[in-house]
Amino acid sequence: MTENPLLRPSELPYGLPDFAAVREEHFVPAFEQGVAEHLAEVAAIVADPEPPTFDNTVAALERSGQTLKRVETALHTLAASVGTDRIQEIDLELAPRSAGHHDAVFLDRGLWERIERVSTGDPEESHLLERYRTDFVKAGAELDDAQQERLRAINTELAELLSAFGQNLVRAGSGSALVTDDPADLDGLGEERIASLEQDGRYVLPLLNTTVQPALAQLTDRATREKLYRLSTERAPENLDLAVRIAELRAEHAGLLGYADHAAYKVADQTAKTVDAVEERLHGLVGPARRNVEREAAVLAEQAGHEIEPWDWAYYAEQVRKERYDFDEEALRPYLELDRVIEDGVLHAAHLLYGITFTARPDLHGYHPDTRVWEVFDTDGTGLGLFLLDPYARPTKQGGAWMHNLVDQSFLLGDRPVVVNNLNITKPASGPTLMTWDEVETAFHEFGHALHGLLSAVRFPLVEGTSVPRDFVEYPSQVNEVWATEPAVLERYARHHETGEPVPAELVAALERANRFNQGFSTFEYLAAALLDWQWHRLAPGERIEDPAGFEARALERAGVAHPLVPPRYRSTYFMHIFAGDYSAGYYSYVWSQVLDADSVEWLREHGGLRRENGDRFREKVLSVGGSVDPMGAVRDFLGREPRLEPYLVRKGLEA
Repeated sequence: MTENPLLRPSELPYGLPDFAAVREEHFVPAFEQGVAEHLAEVAAIVADPEPPTFDNTVAALERSGQTLKRVETALHTLAASVGTDRIQEIDLELAPRSAGHHDAVFLDRGLWERIERVSTGDPEESHLLERYRTDFVKAGAELDDAQQERLRAINTELAELLSAFGQNLVRAGSGSALVTDDPADLDGLGEERIASLEQDGRYVLPLLNTTVQPALAQLTDRATREKLYRLSTERAPENLDLAVRIAELRAEHAGLLGYADHAAYKVADQTAKTVDAVEERLHGLVGPARRNVEREAAVLAEQAGHEIEPWDWAYYAEQVRKERYDFDEEALRPYLELDRVIEDGVLHAAHLLYGITFTARPDLHGYHPDTRVWEVFDTDGTGLGLFLLDPYARPTKQGGAWMHNLVDQSFLLGDRPVVVNNLNITKPASGPTLMTWDEVETAFHEFGHALHGLLSAVRFPLVEGTSVPRDFVEYPSQVNEVWATEPAVLERYARHHETGEPVPAELVAALERANRFNQGFSTFEYLAAALLDWQWHRLAPGERIEDPAGFEARALERAGVAHPLVPPRYRSTYFMHIFAGDYSAGYYSYVWSQVLDADSVEWLREHGGLRRENGDRFREKVLSVGGSVDPMGAVRDFLGREPRLEPYLVRKGLEA
């Protein structure tokens, strides 16, 4: 056990996990030792003869469990990004044991009694103390013994189900891929892209995790588009029964804690606070978005010369962009080379805004050969942390894009952040990696999350960076997307990969015009997913879903978002956010955060845009404080006023 690298802090810079030294057989024994250590640390806190204080109780909890955290961070990183069969087995095995350990801590009556007795006058400590009290109550600390026992059983079963749901999706990404022997079926993707899909004489187009696959915008063969669409929407059917059981267990869990349903349980400590506030916002957008969809559908049918089907929408939307807005997505790709987008675009924008700098560290390695590492330095030259980028899709990696921490920032522990961004770009067979515009925006978005982690400056790890309410966490990342089209940034990174010529101004103008089209579709598919999530989690305790296959259709009808041409961005069987992640009853958070984002972007433009003064203000008021202050108070502090809805409505074309 002394040779197990998970049992000691990494000696690499900033505590970067030494993935090269970690073996699959290390995880289970390290997990078991980590659990034992954490339980001993908690027992020592409870047994402390001194009266409970913030330091000997709350701060002591913040210092505890470091071995277990290292083990789980490394395991979850590999399970999501390099999910070998054995890693998936270990993740599935340890998920319920991890849930059981969480309950052992949060249902410890002696620990809860000490936390109840703690008092402090320090504002940051008070905020953390209130966070702990809320977390303990929502975990069931005030329930009786019988209720706690049932809660433990629910949490254990949920952990198993969520892990199985996610693993099914990783397998479905390649198992449900579009496979063809004839490259002509893939016409429209371009010779280089088609060549990159060749595997042993066949061509394999894996699925990304959204309903509308990006290739649907390019594939010229209608039959191929239909096949790809159906593969996407019909994948992982085994997940439907898991979704039903997850929803029923979550409803029972909420009932035990005194909530009407899981949605009410989840929003109680979010910025939305109530289900009524969420429903008012979402349902108020459905009608205007549907009207936009109908206008767009008429334009697409006219373009096609026939009635369109859902697998046609992306293709003819792209044709409209070409013919009516003079924009060709493929004409833009040669100017969007991955390395240049990241270093001269994403990282350069952060330098202009915040004064931070990035130095490539080829001597440091992540968990996969494709992972790249940069060291991040503050304006005075001191090291802030590490940034890792894992850009490419692969069969053992879950779909989508995400950010997570390998090390959380904390002054208490003396830890500086180590942050990872994951993308899912198709790796070319040879030559440069040319990105789509959507992939560029995603890179800027995910780096907004990374900045939230890298620029965190708090004492306690529980409230670092992105440890904010779920309906707030997307706000900084969405603000960061605006810099993708900032002239000072765009002219630096959008250069032809062969000639170095800057992207033509007319192509950029066409992009901006074209982006105003299809807003109805993008808003409606998002609302459909958000309201589908909401319907799953408005299930009452004890209510059963007798017809799983029909539940989704009825849920969309009830919410007013059933549309024959616009499916939800995620259907239930591949809605990873809510059935394998922590966005349950929280997918609404993207639109909730976009309201703050749109208003903040307008404020930034009114104050000169990409200026250090603006970046420093956003860093001080929002990014650096993480979850250590009231999030809406942080927004008001940044804006100097209450946030407004109107900029979001204008951006989405939903104003009256």
